[in-house]
Amino acid sequence: MLEGMAETTARTIGGAERRARLGVRHRLAGSARGGTAEEVAGALVALHGTDPASVFLSVGARLREGVGPVGDVERALYEDRSLVRMHGMRHTVFVFPAALAAAVQASTTDPAAVRERTVLLGHLAAGSAFDAKWLAETERLVLAELAVRGEATGSELGLAVPVLRSTYVYGKGTRQEGVQSVASRVLRVLGMEGRIVRGRPQGTWTSSRFRWAPADPHPALDPAEARAELIRRWLAACGPATEADLKWWTGWKVTDVRGALASVGAVRVTLDEGTGFVLPDDVDPVPDPESGADAEPWAALLPALDPTPMGWQARDWYLDPEHRAALYDRSGNIGPTVWWNGRVVGGWAQRPDGEIVHRLLTDVGAAAERAIAAEAERLAGWVGGVRVTPRFRTPLERELSGG
Repeated sequence: MLEGMAETTARTIGGAERRARLGVRHRLAGSARGGTAEEVAGALVALHGTDPASVFLSVGARLREGVGPVGDVERALYEDRSLVRMHGMRHTVFVFPAALAAAVQASTTDPAAVRERTVLLGHLAAGSAFDAKWLAETERLVLAELAVRGEATGSELGLAVPVLRSTYVYGKGTRQEGVQSVASRVLRVLGMEGRIVRGRPQGTWTSSRFRWAPADPHPALDPAEARAELIRRWLAACGPATEADLKWWTGWKVTDVRGALASVGAVRVTLDEGTGFVLPDDVDPVPDPESGADAEPWAALLPALDPTPMGWQARDWYLDPEHRAALYDRSGNIGPTVWWNGRVVGGWAQRPDGEIVHRLLTDVGAAAERAIAAEAERLAGWVGGVRVTPRFRTPLERELSGG
């Protein structure tokens, strides 16, 4: 047994209890919905940010009636900066509470940034005359320009700093050989190192043409302590989970996952798929909102790449394996999903005319169908005339949308 790890308990946590935890902790059950974007993001630990629209749709699905997510998310991201968009787990862009950014940077992003800089320098050395000194001077010019402007797009920075428009030959001598621009790679490295941050995009809230701005500096944290903090937050939101779930979600080495579990004193419990972990103060059973006199069934329409369906590697406890082919693309990215009481029961899409349509893959009964239809109507109400097309298309989403 790892030092610091609690002994295996007699507790077995089955799928029903895990779904009960999910409904409340992920702000999906009606009484658990949040009042602000910050509250929702804090409950989920991170909002998947690869597709900009997913951030807004994920928050909107979890806000109380009458709260408009678009303005609230934009305020948090671009005015208050209480939420920050940055690279995190698995080298992927997420939106985190600003208070958690330092832990993500130290535990996850810094090691990835070191590798990213090393790879870029290797590509420059192989395909151009540029070296580390040239790269450092280019970065200095970019940071100086942003300090004056406050924010700028990559194109605007390229006009102001002409060397940023330089190119290099990628994959020289291979089938993949081609000419690439330096700009996107330099801005990516600076962003991963926490020196610049994505700001308000051009266009609507679905746009990925972000402006860049100087980043608020993160306090330096010990990487091991940072990993423990991130695991603590994640287990509070998503526990119980297996070691494999945690390794997949974080992208860390298994030794780092085990060290973090030991640091927080994680308690072993029994799950259908094997040994899982919860925090020491989270062993007791939780109320089940699906049954009893105070039953609170809930419906939700979650977007592509939502943090709930993308939260665990093992998903059978909330997703019928027979539905995976329709709801995931070939790379494992989930599309828009319909939920009923903690289970994925179908998918949804938006047609070119803006209509929200859905299809159930499971018989859920008339009451559930009415609740799901009401959620679809609520979603359509605040999306308005904005057209939302997931970045990663899945079979069912393509079929429903007609695209």
